[in-house]
Amino acid sequence: MNTKSLDIKKLLLDNGIIIVLLLLVLFTGIMKDNFFSANNLKNVLVNVAPRVIIAFGVSACLITKGTDLSAGRLVGLSACIAGTLLQNKDYANKMFPNLGDMNIFLVLLISVAICAVFGFINGVVVAHLNVPAFIGTLGMQLIVYGVCLVYTKAEPIGGYRTAYTTVATGNFLKIPYLFIYALIIGFIMWFVFNKTRHGKYMYAIGGNEAAAEVSGVNVKKTKIIIYTSAAVLYAVAGFLLGAKSGGSSVNMGASYELEAIAACTIGGVSVNGGIGRISGCVIGVLVFELLKSSMQFLGIKPDFQFIVQGIIIVVAIALDIRKYIQKK
Repeated sequence: MNTKSLDIKKLLLDNGIIIVLLLLVLFTGIMKDNFFSANNLKNVLVNVAPRVIIAFGVSACLITKGTDLSAGRLVGLSACIAGTLLQNKDYANKMFPNLGDMNIFLVLLISVAICAVFGFINGVVVAHLNVPAFIGTLGMQLIVYGVCLVYTKAEPIGGYRTAYTTVATGNFLKIPYLFIYALIIGFIMWFVFNKTRHGKYMYAIGGNEAAAEVSGVNVKKTKIIIYTSAAVLYAVAGFLLGAKSGGSSVNMGASYELEAIAACTIGGVSVNGGIGRISGCVIGVLVFELLKSSMQFLGIKPDFQFIVQGIIIVVAIALDIRKYIQKK
């Protein structure tokens, strides 16, 4: 009897934040007729798609007891690069007036390659210079933001070609393209995490880095791959976000890394390393996005929405640390 009650108590404490958020979602659905409508659920899925791609990248860093605070700015940089290269010929404020219509896939590759360089530098700084990931990626966050300001001259970017915006706003058999992209990338990441040597190395480093190194894991190389591949995912997310929004600026993606960290933690990815699943990332991002949608439907002012999101982030991390201490 006592064991059972203790198990229930542990279950409630470990998943308390998800339970509370789901109760809020249920309350919103009861109070607001349109909340559970097909259109709103479709909007939630479309909003979740690019954010879950970002969360996949952040989760790999968290699993190795790292983090990536440059994620949001790399998303913004990718969106700005893609935007400047995919503007209409006759757009009045076109950044490169003499540039012809570039291939969309080529522009995606350019955005990915540039962001990957910054991710590679993150990996080198963390792995070879032994700079804590928090500090190293915080510095990179400022560097990327500065680069983006110089590149765009701090001007908003718009006038996108229809072919570019359709990449994110189109549908296939009434299923949004964004959802399909997220599904494909999610399957790839699941395979990498669970079925590859790299995935095993990643969890081993998060569990005990010294033991992993003694066992023959190339810790430095693995970390560099993690931060580089994470930047690739941010670039893809930024490319899609720019297409979805129909415009971009240097502030696109700001603070997305904090949302991703919170969502990953809500979904069971531990900031203490060694624990985390792709399915958890998806659940965490979905719950976090439903929270924001619920607050909007309930008419809560944006000012207070930021306060609630901040509380959620702190509580999620605190619960994760509590589980880690109990485990030890």
